[in-house]
Amino acid sequence: MVKRPADPTPFKTAPRLTIRDVVVKPLRVVSDERGWLMEILRADDEMFTKFGQVYLSATYPGVVKAWHYHHRQIDNFACVSGMVKLVLFDTREDSPTCGIVNEFFVGTLNPLVVQVPNLVYHGWKCISLEPALVVNVPNEPYDRADPDEHRLAPHGSLDYDWSRRDG
Repeated sequence: MVKRPADPTPFKTAPRLTIRDVVVKPLRVVSDERGWLMEILRADDEMFTKFGQVYLSATYPGVVKAWHYHHRQIDNFACVSGMVKLVLFDTREDSPTCGIVNEFFVGTLNPLVVQVPNLVYHGWKCISLEPALVVNVPNEPYDRADPDEHRLAPHGSLDYDWSRRDG
């Protein structure tokens, strides 16, 4: 695996150039004396395609859950507790953004929903001191008999270093 060079400019990450077909929507928190709510995805959102299922994934601090992509499925990720660094890597040879990496810091301090198109590798690292809770609303239900997941190892398989960059 190639480490990131010291020069910070050679890597194109969000928001400089967003991978083709990636959609990002800021989320609004509505709060009062009883608590708060946050809408993640609505059927009348421009980014909504169709409903497959909803699931919640917990990730412990410092853990990387990566890499995979889907042939058919489109994911809609929102981190509702803690923080994650959500990373997308476009390896689609026919894409004008092939080779582009996007990093999104998503969670309590930056509520977003990020739509990941099919055929784009993705994964995340929990960067908060507490576990991160990530909600996904994919447009296809998980098929246990024939999973639409194509996986790579989290380290050393794509040209990406999950290490924190201090500076």
